[in-house]
Amino acid sequence: MRYAFSTLGVPGMAVPDVVRLAADCGYDGVELRAHPEEPVHPGLVAHERRAVVAEFARAGVEILTVAGYARVAEAGDDEPVYEELHQLLYLAADLGAPHVRVFPGGRPGEQADATAARRLGVAAEVAADLGVRILLETHDSHPTGADVARVVAAVGHHHVGALWDVMHPWRAGEAPETTYALLAPYLGYVQVKDIASREDTTPVALGEGVLPLDTCLSLVGPGGGWVCWEYEKRWYPAAPDLPPLLAAARARLTGR
Repeated sequence: MRYAFSTLGVPGMAVPDVVRLAADCGYDGVELRAHPEEPVHPGLVAHERRAVVAEFARAGVEILTVAGYARVAEAGDDEPVYEELHQLLYLAADLGAPHVRVFPGGRPGEQADATAARRLGVAAEVAADLGVRILLETHDSHPTGADVARVVAAVGHHHVGALWDVMHPWRAGEAPETTYALLAPYLGYVQVKDIASREDTTPVALGEGVLPLDTCLSLVGPGGGWVCWEYEKRWYPAAPDLPPLLAAARARLTGR
């Protein structure tokens, strides 16, 4: 198993500081939130992208994912979504990141499924050319493993997979065993977190909340690839700062 954390937990932190934090706390990689308010986003020019790559390479830390905000199931014209997907894919390729994270973002239903599958199917060809995999996260309109697996199966392309955010299926009433069984054929990696309660999603340190993390991690197993801690400090500014929690979280994840 390899371990990463998301820069959603350290909003606006400069890239050298993110890299130093990951290396000092023993993390193998970082999930980069790709938003214009962050240091890394699709608007970076070539020399800025090379500088990001160099920072990570010097510390031996990997860029796990470009975490984008494209909403592939949302109603409306396809072209703006394709443009956003392409920008994210080229950014990931330039940074050497193997994944691009996207959201569903539509309203539940067959039309949203079809829209998402169509858009992902077109983008998959670009992703394949670039050596990047698009991961659809269990989120918003498609919170469960059943929802995401339905869309990814309809696409039927290796360069489109699933990202299991453990919170959303659990809050929707889907057991972790069910989620994992549905997503396993398509799974890119697992995004863990912990929250105060089912109703209160304020982030807390791993193991101090209500999410069934041990069950989720045991299902994936020690050879299950990447696990990424997404601590949503960006949306909960009153939550404790992430950096002091990172070392203990890695120990919690590894059982040491």
